[in-house]
Amino acid sequence: MSKPQVVVYGASGYTGKLIAEYLAKRGISFIAAGRSESRLKAELGKVPFVDRVEVQYAALEHTVEALTELFLGVKVVINVVGPFAQLGREVVQACLSAGAHYLDTTGEQDWVIDCKAEYGQTFADKKLVLAPATSWMWNAGLLAAEVALETSGIDSLDIVYAPNGNPSPASTKSFLRMCCQPQLKLELNKFQPWPQATAYEATVPGFHQHLLALPWSGGCEPVWYADDERVQNCSVLTAFTNRPMMELVVAKMKEFADLAPTLSAKEQEELTNAWGESICSTEPPREIEEINRVVISCWARGNTTVKHVVFFNTCGYLQTGVMAAELADRLLRNQHKRVGFTSAVHAVGHRELIAACAEEGMHCWEPA
Repeated sequence: MSKPQVVVYGASGYTGKLIAEYLAKRGISFIAAGRSESRLKAELGKVPFVDRVEVQYAALEHTVEALTELFLGVKVVINVVGPFAQLGREVVQACLSAGAHYLDTTGEQDWVIDCKAEYGQTFADKKLVLAPATSWMWNAGLLAAEVALETSGIDSLDIVYAPNGNPSPASTKSFLRMCCQPQLKLELNKFQPWPQATAYEATVPGFHQHLLALPWSGGCEPVWYADDERVQNCSVLTAFTNRPMMELVVAKMKEFADLAPTLSAKEQEELTNAWGESICSTEPPREIEEINRVVISCWARGNTTVKHVVFFNTCGYLQTGVMAAELADRLLRNQHKRVGFTSAVHAVGHRELIAACAEEGMHCWEPA
């Protein structure tokens, strides 16, 4: 039995199962990896299309040695085990040792910055892709930004995400830790921090009322554009339509700001993990297009040029499955556009990734 060329590490989780679904829908066999083979088999047994492809199962320890052994002979690893700043390095190092492309679904800005600084050049030297945050958040805003940058003279991007839905348990842990860490935006080609524990009233197309917004780690768009000569300013806010949830997060951010000076870095991570577990311990239901509608708005301008790009889309988690499967498919066929540290948007192409999501009915072909 030949070894599949894709590993989904953390395949039994909410997002992992969606990635497995869209890989299988494309006819791509994969190895489902995690801590428990019985749980992997039970969870993936519920996933559409998985019975159409070969799936191998692997239960292993979270060590560089065990992961490297699994990744040998594999071309693409999709890591869905977070929080990524806490658990990602072993997987990245194993990918380097095994010679595999690395994708993950993080929303943690600090982890993406660390990936670039610590591993970007090594991946590039080996002609491998290092694409953290291969997910709706933070690629949806990047798609809008790239459409805006088709207009000559644009150099500044103001992006707002407005999702409607509940995060998964893993996402809850990740977003709580990242909201309590320094959150950065790009101003005149330099990273600048957002004010600590501060919320904003955002104006979002399609809503009469203002939505409560947070930097939500600062997003990864400022990181993607940090060395891009086209862009000198980039800021990202996220405005969930669930205001009580946003108010709870703001309260936790303020509590963290008071407690952080008395805690070690390890204790800080343990605290946000515990908060995440207390807020969300069960998987949300599968997204429904008529309910989980989302808005991406990007105001873009230069000295005398302005462009407003708005996408009315649906189902951010499902789009993550599509985006990860699309990039994996192109890597298997050697059709990627970049190596080293990159976003999924830049590795695939923004119009191509829009098309992949639009073909699934989750993304409009052109902005509103």
